[in-house]
Amino acid sequence: MRIRDGVEHPPRDECAAFHAGMHGAQELKPARTFIDALLSTPFDRRHSINLLSGNSPVSTLICGSLAYDNIMTFQGRFGDHILPDQVHQLNISFLVPTMRRNFGGCAGNIAYALNLLGGDAKIMATLGEADAQLYLDRFDALGLSREYVRVLPDQHSAQCFITTDLGNNQITAFHPGAMMDSHLNHAGETKGITLGIVAPDGADGMRQHVEELAAAGVPFVFDPGQGLPILEGVELRRMIELATYVAVNDYEAKLLSNKTGWSIDEMLSRVQALVITRGEHGAQILHADGIEEIPAVTAQKVVDPTGCGDAFRGGLLYGIENKLGWAKTGRLASLMGALKIEHQGPQTYAPTRAEIGERFRLAFGSAL
Repeated sequence: MRIRDGVEHPPRDECAAFHAGMHGAQELKPARTFIDALLSTPFDRRHSINLLSGNSPVSTLICGSLAYDNIMTFQGRFGDHILPDQVHQLNISFLVPTMRRNFGGCAGNIAYALNLLGGDAKIMATLGEADAQLYLDRFDALGLSREYVRVLPDQHSAQCFITTDLGNNQITAFHPGAMMDSHLNHAGETKGITLGIVAPDGADGMRQHVEELAAAGVPFVFDPGQGLPILEGVELRRMIELATYVAVNDYEAKLLSNKTGWSIDEMLSRVQALVITRGEHGAQILHADGIEEIPAVTAQKVVDPTGCGDAFRGGLLYGIENKLGWAKTGRLASLMGALKIEHQGPQTYAPTRAEIGERFRLAFGSAL
């Protein structure tokens, strides 16, 4: 659990909380402001395209962050080297013999999961020219499109530097880099997109991409996540009204309700489905016809929860893409989260499509 802006907030990946928080100060000069949008006629996403029926091909636009997570371990305890009466002039260094770099960021993690399932993921994100090539090469190796990945000159990509001691205490530094300019990407300028998700990213980019997807008539999931503390209630109400689906964890659902002043039922009345994940207790998918109770899938081993929520969202998008219905969609999403937690890092699990199908059969007693 981390504290940010005076609010307890469980992280979905190691540095996503920092990703969103650092972008609130970036000034955007859009053609139309959020206040302008609020004064206009609202969209009713309940009557938008229903992708859980029909047979049209789907390409999913995944708007969110891309980042590198640099993980280091100090073979001792920070507290043994910090003098309490000298913290006002702290000057200290820790030797970290090993360092691991993970590919991360919400957009990268979600696209990775969707790609494992065979979905058509189109990432919309920003990288810095100084270190973009490593991630671009990875996209090529995975067969992921980078058509909408913008590389910005004279910048580094967003990245975390996380040092953990033997007591599991952490010291983290975050450089937002190119992510501060996520609003330079325009969801309305894409082609052939029939489904989208707006995941944690620069605050200005999140606001803009919600508006652009709605204006284009593209159904999308609003996934506010770690962006919740930097978005105002009036903005969140607007974003929910524009969205087709909303996905949050149980803590975020309470925070979203508090900030908007809307109950769960009031939020549900504005979207086709409200997805609430509940960790080891599974998930709930609330929709017009009732509630789907989604059981948690027992992992073979619990190694690292980093990116589990993003893996869940990859399964969610695949289910919507392929009209699986809410019961099967939720169970697939739950399985993807379990597969991820069995591995270190957000993009290191690599089951084949056949292996995912077999794990689904074992977990739920039916074919995927």
